[in-house]
Amino acid sequence: MDEMYWQSGPRWPEHVRKSLEYPKEALYTMLDRSAEKSGNLPYTWFMGQTRTFADVKDHADRIANFLSSKGIKPGDRVAIFLPNVPQFPPVFFGALKAGAKVVTCNPLYKAPELKYQLTDTGATMVFVLDHPTFTPTCYEAVKGTDVDTVIVCSLKSFLPKVKAVLGGLLGKIPKSEYYEDDKTVFYDDIVTQYEPKSPQAEVNPDDTAILIYTGGTTGTPKGAELTHNNLVSNVLQIGEWTYLVKEDVDRPGGVRYGEEVFVGAVPWYHSYGMTLTLLMSTWYAGQLVCVPDPRAGKPPLTDLLKDLQSSKGTVLNCVPALYAGITNHPDVRKYDLSSVNICSSGAAPLPPELAKRFEAVTGAILFEGYGLTETAPVTHSNPTNKKNRKFGSIGLPIPDTICKILDLETGTKEMPIGEVGEIAIHGPQVMKGYYGKPEETDNVMRTINGKRFFLTGDVGHMDEEGYTYISDRKKQMINVGGLKAYPREIEDIFFTHPKVKLAAAVGIPRNDDTSNEFVKAYIVLKEGESATEQEFIDWAREKMAGYKRPKEVDIVDSLPLSNVGKVLRRVLREEEIKKRGGKG
Repeated sequence: MDEMYWQSGPRWPEHVRKSLEYPKEALYTMLDRSAEKSGNLPYTWFMGQTRTFADVKDHADRIANFLSSKGIKPGDRVAIFLPNVPQFPPVFFGALKAGAKVVTCNPLYKAPELKYQLTDTGATMVFVLDHPTFTPTCYEAVKGTDVDTVIVCSLKSFLPKVKAVLGGLLGKIPKSEYYEDDKTVFYDDIVTQYEPKSPQAEVNPDDTAILIYTGGTTGTPKGAELTHNNLVSNVLQIGEWTYLVKEDVDRPGGVRYGEEVFVGAVPWYHSYGMTLTLLMSTWYAGQLVCVPDPRAGKPPLTDLLKDLQSSKGTVLNCVPALYAGITNHPDVRKYDLSSVNICSSGAAPLPPELAKRFEAVTGAILFEGYGLTETAPVTHSNPTNKKNRKFGSIGLPIPDTICKILDLETGTKEMPIGEVGEIAIHGPQVMKGYYGKPEETDNVMRTINGKRFFLTGDVGHMDEEGYTYISDRKKQMINVGGLKAYPREIEDIFFTHPKVKLAAAVGIPRNDDTSNEFVKAYIVLKEGESATEQEFIDWAREKMAGYKRPKEVDIVDSLPLSNVGKVLRRVLREEEIKKRGGKG
């Protein structure tokens, strides 16, 4: 069978080329090009204050000059421990201009978690937000590591002057209670004291640009080495794929240069937010809306809705939990969201019912895609039109991407159409490997017909038109008497219940046979609704096969979520097992 047979099928988007040419260039080139071509256009947007592409390039060049003057050489590692604030883009591109590998760190990490990444990568510098929690956490984390310089970034200079003065007086601008003088440098001093003379380090496009940490298929934190070429390729693949039609929205066509407003609701330390929002906005000279905390406000997500309205955001890349929060926000109808056109969902499964609800509330088009940190991240997407998308599917492999479904036991045998197996990916966006872990890298790579494939750890199947459906993570299949139940499938069914806001399903070992499990579901009700656990158990009898039906249901106020909005099923399972007297 032709590996790219789906590209000749009736549902392949007619405006999308099947293969692209990719420039062999350093990642920072996209900032320089946009600054040269469109330097006066606004780039970063934060609380109504904008900085142009020329401004951001100027800061990036100064930071690169500073890093080089302090001994940062090509290949050295520089860490970014920042939320989505205006300093992130100039720091990111400045470090790349100095030739460094950028290590992106979750700003919600505790000191031991951050210390692990700094130690594992051998980073020597780290940028941190001036904040009563983040800054002390950083100081604690760098103890015993190779980090000798902590660059502290204050929000004050990026706020409108009136707000900066009032904030300073009233103590509203985050600020650390102390600074360690022997290792601290301030961002504002760097951009004041250093000339915008970037060394523009020459890099091989196949060299590592970013180290992004992921649990991968084993759960052990590993740094995925994404090259300049991986990331540039994925930006172009996504741009090629995105094409709206007049039957769906008022503005048909692709991503518009210099006109889009990308709303940074997903963190940029994560590959989803990094590529689809930060890098896409840079390539297309679009505005980049800085959203440090998308759940901020009373009720939660109110600030995000205000930013969407004020910035006139056009592109929104979110996770399902955020789309659910927007859809169920009690005041969502009060905000003008008519500017929002392009909405993608990733990083976690999108329940079809949630997609329909979001579109009914906003009038936007929402399409599900798929990817992993190791693939920069996008490998699949539904067509960006309502006619050809398939709800419940992650869509088709994007240009120059080959997807195979391999047997679960060995990962070497290709499964027939419709049969379940592990999803494997080949394409220009597939990572170089895991930093410093050659054995871990070998475990997830397979060579098939001379091509290098990445084993995703996700279980799914492909239909006759090339659309891929994910059942679940390989490790999260629930073994019910030898039958395999998939949490995502169960959750999708619960999402069709009119009272359900969020749902999660996990497998709990049976007391009499720990190798056998039963399904337990956790339900968050919509505001104002009431229900009993038994009501959902009874309802499920008409909706699911016996082995899939939950034997127990808990109605809860909230579900544990990762910083990018994935439901942490592992946490639910571990807590449940401990309650029952076992070990998670």
